[in-house]
Amino acid sequence: MTKADIVERIAAGTGLTKLETEAIIEGFLSTVIQFLREGKGIEIRGFGSYKVKKKNARYARNPKTGEKVFVEEHFVPVFKFSKDFKNAVNRGMKELQKSKEGE
Repeated sequence: MTKADIVERIAAGTGLTKLETEAIIEGFLSTVIQFLREGKGIEIRGFGSYKVKKKNARYARNPKTGEKVFVEEHFVPVFKFSKDFKNAVNRGMKELQKSKEGE
């Protein structure tokens, strides 16, 4: 599923135009990025939470050449799904699996 698919599905379900829906989605994504750039976390209850994690400097190995490479300290965005989200996906996948086995 792409962003365009998400826009289409939300627009169809809300009655908003695709242009309006795309603007809302773009606004959401840029807000998430901005908050994370500021070092702030975001929690969306029932969905999950975004935060930034610090990765310490270390030596890694280039898998192609085997050469040792220094990787500087850096920060990476992480997302943790909520328990409700995980349970909903698990239930859905189990139902899908049962329906496929019944065919």
